[in-house]
Amino acid sequence: MFERFIVATDLSPASYAVVNCLAELKTFGAQHCLLLQCLSFGDAASAGLSYHADPYEAMLDEQKTLLEDQGFTVEVRTVVGAPKKEIVRIAAKEGYSLIVIGAQGNSLVEEKLLGGVAYGVINTSTKPVLVVPVEKEGEENTCKPVSRSRFGVHVLFPTDFSEMDDNAFAYVKQLVADGVGKITLVHVQDKAKLKHLEDRLDEFNERDRRRLEEMKQTLMEKGAPQIDIEVRYGVPSQEIVHMVEERDAQLVVMATQGRGFVGELVLGSVSHNVARRSVAPVLMIPAPAKE
Repeated sequence: MFERFIVATDLSPASYAVVNCLAELKTFGAQHCLLLQCLSFGDAASAGLSYHADPYEAMLDEQKTLLEDQGFTVEVRTVVGAPKKEIVRIAAKEGYSLIVIGAQGNSLVEEKLLGGVAYGVINTSTKPVLVVPVEKEGEENTCKPVSRSRFGVHVLFPTDFSEMDDNAFAYVKQLVADGVGKITLVHVQDKAKLKHLEDRLDEFNERDRRRLEEMKQTLMEKGAPQIDIEVRYGVPSQEIVHMVEERDAQLVVMATQGRGFVGELVLGSVSHNVARRSVAPVLMIPAPAKE
């Protein structure tokens, strides 16, 4: 499913942590990695005037070796341009099926690449984006991947039964085909939207449990060995993050608005809030391109 993927690096400690924890992607068919460093025009000009480019080349080679040791074939490339645009452009033009990027704590990593650029990649990519959480290690300027990076063990799929979620569910079915051990399907009744309809909550819960049961049946027919379903009530992003911790989920799969959705603050959407807070990696699936 993700045979060819991009890992965007800024050579920060956070990017080393991301590079170090991707071996489980082989479960989903990952084989070839493009280790991509994107320099802005200003950074490229500074590098051109610098006599200290060799350490950066050595760091790229080191990250390449780390990926090769996990069983991937690796191409290293440095490009000049607006990083978020270049990452998305290369993924689309060259047929990569996944972009990998990192997150730390309650916000995307505060580095040149993995900070504001990450938001731009998530919002504009037509390819799935895997957000991998990392954490600082001690007082040193180092990072390590979170312990929950075994992507093929337990997948949590939150759904609001929208058309975008139908597209994301197609990826869940493929994950089952690739051998994921457990799937948890969850729908969160948004208390903000049901503020004046709480007297009908039991009705809504019953309807949505039936929907989840239908999805469960579909996955069972695909060979899923274990499937749980749950309907919750509250703030969707908060409930999903709580479920990741309570259920020990190893991967969250969510639809994201991607490009072309106007009238809602994209960075405040449920999927983005989950990606910022989740202790498990989040696979964000964009809306399918309109023909």
